Amino acid sequence: MRINKFYRRLCIVVLLLTCSTTLVVAQSDGKKNTIRFNVTNPLLFGSKAFIIGYERTIGKHQSFGVNIGRMSLPGFGKGGGSDSVSLQNNTNEKGFHLSGEYRFYLAKENKYEAPRGVYIGPYYSYNHFSRSNDWLLNTSSFQGNVNTNLALNINTIGAQLGYQFILWKRVSIDLVLLGPGLGIYKVKAGINTTLNAEQKELFFTRLNEYLKDKIPGYNLVIDEGEFKRNGSVKTTTFGFRYMVNIGFRF
Repeated sequence: MRINKFYRRLCIVVLLLTCSTTLVVAQSDGKKNTIRFNVTNPLLFGSKAFIIGYERTIGKHQSFGVNIGRMSLPGFGKGGGSDSVSLQNNTNEKGFHLSGEYRFYLAKENKYEAPRGVYIGPYYSYNHFSRSNDWLLNTSSFQGNVNTNLALNINTIGAQLGYQFILWKRVSIDLVLLGPGLGIYKVKAGINTTLNAEQKELFFTRLNEYLKDKIPGYNLVIDEGEFKRNGSVKTTTFGFRYMVNIGFRF
């Protein structure tokens, strides 16, 4: 599973960085600002995902941050699928991310001032995805093209635990290791063609398979049965956050 592979790689990175920081030590130098780039989202969602962030330290042990950028659903592979439903085209794709956070760098755990070391704090994030798809539906009662407009919105509020490394005074490597939260998920797929209940369920079953395969954690939070019946789901459940940022300090 892609998430497990990511965590294994993340543990290796943490180990290497822990060893390297024993050789390269960054003292408090008065730099209060960090511009950073999220390297996790392109790995999980594809190269079209691009998020930048800004962190500003407040005093010796606190900071606030904001992140904004473009999000993208991983591409659905064309063709394939069942004999009755196959994907033809992905079109009109849009996505957006916005998040904010406040960090408390633990004075008792950290030898140096913020933004280096262990931190905890609250966060809020909003993600929006939308895409139009053209499908070929071939059943005993319907043969032809079906167009869908898919929208996915995720609001999450929670708390996070992380560690930020500072190398050569200017470079930051920020690891959000644990970020549980409460997530509000809304998925809706509109169809431009009239289909009966059986055809809709067949079609939404195939669409759900694509979403489950392409979005990490989708099957853990979305009610599969409800989506198959009507193409829409709204639920409040467990959310999570993890990411790696690389930044430049000034």
